[in-house]
Amino acid sequence: MAQESLQVDFYSVQRRQQRKTLLLFVVLTVLYFLVVCVVTGSVVLTVALLTGGRFLDFPFTVSFFTANFFLALLVAAVHYNDARKNGAMFIRERLRANPPDLSDRYHQRFSHLVEEMRLAGGLPEVQASVIPSFAINSMALVEPNGSPAVLVTEGLLADCTRDELQAVVAHELAHIIRGDAFYVTLICSLSNFLEQIRLALAPSTKDSFGGYVKGEDQSVPNPLLYAAVSLSSLTVNALSSLMSRQREVLADATAVELCRDPLALARVIYKAQLKYSFLGDFQATYGPLYIVDPESERRTGTMGFMARIFSSHPPFMQRIDILTRMAGKCPAQVTEQVWKSQRQRDKGRRVQPAFEEEPHSAGGAAKKETPRAQGESWSVRDSQGQWQGPFSLGELLCLPYFSPMITVKDLSGGEASLAKEFPEVRRALGFLGQAAEPGENGNDSCPRCGDMLRESDYEGVTVRACENCGGKLIDTFAVERILARQELTFSNGLRQKARQFQERFFVNPLKAKELDLKEPAGTLFCPSCGAKMLHRPYNYQYFIPVEKCLTCHKIWFDADELEILQILIEEKRNKIEE
Repeated sequence: MAQESLQVDFYSVQRRQQRKTLLLFVVLTVLYFLVVCVVTGSVVLTVALLTGGRFLDFPFTVSFFTANFFLALLVAAVHYNDARKNGAMFIRERLRANPPDLSDRYHQRFSHLVEEMRLAGGLPEVQASVIPSFAINSMALVEPNGSPAVLVTEGLLADCTRDELQAVVAHELAHIIRGDAFYVTLICSLSNFLEQIRLALAPSTKDSFGGYVKGEDQSVPNPLLYAAVSLSSLTVNALSSLMSRQREVLADATAVELCRDPLALARVIYKAQLKYSFLGDFQATYGPLYIVDPESERRTGTMGFMARIFSSHPPFMQRIDILTRMAGKCPAQVTEQVWKSQRQRDKGRRVQPAFEEEPHSAGGAAKKETPRAQGESWSVRDSQGQWQGPFSLGELLCLPYFSPMITVKDLSGGEASLAKEFPEVRRALGFLGQAAEPGENGNDSCPRCGDMLRESDYEGVTVRACENCGGKLIDTFAVERILARQELTFSNGLRQKARQFQERFFVNPLKAKELDLKEPAGTLFCPSCGAKMLHRPYNYQYFIPVEKCLTCHKIWFDADELEILQILIEEKRNKIEE
């Protein structure tokens, strides 16, 4: 069957899929017709009991069912059209999926594999997207214009080898080749719409904070409508789940025909179940789209009776057993391969020392002391005629008594004059309020010490680092990629720093927050755009203080701050997986 599916061109699949979706529209219309009949029939019977039922004759019955049919047809058409046009876009936005960044080593490999597998499958075009999540999962979508897309998580890119990633792409393209992706995207969107209505009609009560929480112990405002919508949602969910289980097995078989490596696909499925595959709070309706069910029972290969009815995927050990038998192996050999690969990977991780532990910088040159002329090269004469300082240019402009007419001295050249006479001060004043002039080395100057920033590869991401003070400038969205990857391990000195940070925070978290949020001496300006950077925590779960540029969305990490953040997140992730 897999061979037959590969012999049909993509446009024939699209035409066949359109016929299938028409059948889905008919089923949806019938479902809505039954629901509308139940709701309106209950109202009619209630009125009939109160009036004696004098109007319940044959013409009324015909009119009643005709009106219900056209109402159901209208509702089904609106619902179907909305799901068809907006379903894939809603999923993308909800998952924050974006095209791969080709300057990123991991994203570049993924993009090349999608193109490679696209050619092998005979598809005209496939869009690649990356979901910023630590989870190991993937999905295939079909856009409203008919173009297919493959979405994978950062966690999958970080944890999978090239052959495993190739097997994942082949699996998702198999759904597209077989014509499954469009149908499942549509039916999941329909199911999500009904689920949202059901939740909106569910009983609610106020919590202690004045908000509303759902609770089954409260009365339902409209029990009849709530029951009808719940039945519709349950029916569509069951329909999608029943069709999805067989679909996954067939997609696995087609993927093996594309990539010729059943063991690689088996390893990915095992990793996703073993580690972490949860992607958000809307899994019940969108579960059939993923390569593994995000809400499945991890670490076990069996399911209970109810789980078998409503699960969108077959038991993962059943899938692994089928795939391993294709290669003449057994599941135990696949699990051993996964653990052996993990041990080898742990041994191969490069040790990242603390900044003060490094005898030389990344470029090989010995570290040098920060020259005062680079970081703090200005003095200013106060109202009593005394020289104050030294200050950096940013600190100088932020002094409460600073003005262009005040006398300042350039310590690097020994020249004293009015502030307005210095070209660098005039340029900086032009940016003050919205942005400050970048350092003397243009967009490549360290905001701490003024030294040259140099591009380097940090776990596949291009960062701009200062060899002198150890700081790093990174795009905000790229930090999540680094946190998902594990190319590096960390020295005892760095881990000790992380433990000290944790101890200080947990002993007195409020005081730690107050201390971390306190503005440091001097103001930093973004090396990229010149805007003033704000001293903020990385987030309110990991209270590492960093400098953030809200204009060009970059983060400045001082020496060892990024590594400490990585250690804290890695330790927490390991506890979750245990």
